[in-house]
Amino acid sequence: MAAKLYALAVILLLISIAVNAAAEEPQQCGSKSKGQCHDKSKALILKIIALFAILVTSMIGVCLPMFSRKVSALQPGKNMFVIVKAFASGVILATGFMHVLPDSFDCLTSECLPEHPWSKFPFTTFVAMLSAVLTLMVDSFSMSHYRKYLVRGAARGEDEENAKNSSSQIEPFGHGHDIKTEEGLDDKDSQLLRYRVVAQVLELGIVVHSVVIGLSMGASDNPCTIRPLIAALCFHQLFEGMGLGGCILQAEYGMKMKATMVFFFSATTPFGIALGIALSHIYSDNSPTALIVVGLLNAASAGLLNYMALVDLLAADFMGTKLQANVKLQMLSYIAVLFGAGGMSVMAIWA
Repeated sequence: MAAKLYALAVILLLISIAVNAAAEEPQQCGSKSKGQCHDKSKALILKIIALFAILVTSMIGVCLPMFSRKVSALQPGKNMFVIVKAFASGVILATGFMHVLPDSFDCLTSECLPEHPWSKFPFTTFVAMLSAVLTLMVDSFSMSHYRKYLVRGAARGEDEENAKNSSSQIEPFGHGHDIKTEEGLDDKDSQLLRYRVVAQVLELGIVVHSVVIGLSMGASDNPCTIRPLIAALCFHQLFEGMGLGGCILQAEYGMKMKATMVFFFSATTPFGIALGIALSHIYSDNSPTALIVVGLLNAASAGLLNYMALVDLLAADFMGTKLQANVKLQMLSYIAVLFGAGGMSVMAIWA
């Protein structure tokens, strides 16, 4: 599944590149990057600083939870891990509602777009809604597919063992055997499978959003906008990375898969910045084509992130047995969610 998701992410990157090429259209509509604070050389220096700062911050954020096994208080299942994960989930929730969704509204309601149909229908919320439902479908079908795969694998393994130990037995397996195996998946195997699906789908949404953000920064020549954006994005990537890193840790992936997911998360925003710098001569952030595609991608990303934050992260933890059995821990986790969402919301002033 991971390969398919990352292939989809690459396709979305190619769409972004196509948008940039299409943005050569000679249509002017008051580019945001122009104005009193337009300095191309100073902006380039800031963008290069941002590229490396965001790369390092992203790696720190996503890798921190993976080193938490060495600290007993931060190991999965411990109270402190639950609180930190709740904080990071609040950051992801605010990212969808306070950053990605408003950006989509700005793009799809821009005066640079024709009034019909863009001002007559709420495309942002419509696409976000469809994205949330599509995420639910991916979530559901992925769980169903891998559950059946694991059931068949477990059944074959047990059948082979039974055949070795009972060579005289004509039928070492039957319908009752399959039911028992599937029931076994409802415990540890099912939970692990759930964590893996959540980690992969969440990363997909973050990858799409990160490329769009990086592209916008890389194409801008406004130092007054870029300077505060660097600090805001570093904060954003640090704590969003912690949320994703916690999911990757709980998924118990091998080293190769962990490295792949860390790389994709850490490199996408810097890649977007580098792409924006390379295409800044032909990219127009206010061309109709760019506004439409970036707006739709942001809306889809917002729907995915909001669904994942509310359903797969927050609801899954707060409705789970650990928090339901501990009111004090539940209250501390709610406070952590509010701090994470609140901090990320304040960042919306600059980003």
